[in-house]
Amino acid sequence: MTMNELPATRARHLPGDIAVWMFIFAELAVFGILFIGFTVARSLDPATFHAGREVLHPWIGLLNTVALITGSYLVATAVHRLRLGEPGTRLRLWLAIAVSTVYTIGKLWEYADLYGQGYNLGTDTFFMFYFFLTFFHFMHVVLGQIILVVLAVKVGNGDYDGSDMNGMESGASYWHMVDLVWLVLFPMVYVLA
Repeated sequence: MTMNELPATRARHLPGDIAVWMFIFAELAVFGILFIGFTVARSLDPATFHAGREVLHPWIGLLNTVALITGSYLVATAVHRLRLGEPGTRLRLWLAIAVSTVYTIGKLWEYADLYGQGYNLGTDTFFMFYFFLTFFHFMHVVLGQIILVVLAVKVGNGDYDGSDMNGMESGASYWHMVDLVWLVLFPMVYVLA
């Protein structure tokens, strides 16, 4: 095959708006600093971190992981369908919201259970990091869910039809950042502590 026979390739671009990417990188930097703090504190007091991890509910963490990964898959396929003009974009966004609600409910249950057992931000260094890190992430998930609702409504209203993917790609990129952070946070807190 000669150069003239190669199929035309689409130019690569950063999906979504550059301002959203600046926000995403800023958020990742904050999470990165918190992760470093957690790791340093764990190395200075491994017994406290091990004892704290023993109280957590890893099955809830695993269920939350599956929920967020499934939500990200649904969001990715929604973006793909919108780009191709295929039906099912709105349904996939609503399903992603529904699946991510498993995470929200699971996290709230876990907070209530731990608090009921007497654990809170002031218990020790492990729980200070646990509650701060996971609640900071929880708030990002809630914001992501709100963004997905806005996207689903806009698709339903015909505001997003695939001709301009900027808003859809921006929202999806934020959602994938939230998922990525959890994929680091879950093993760091529930498995490796």
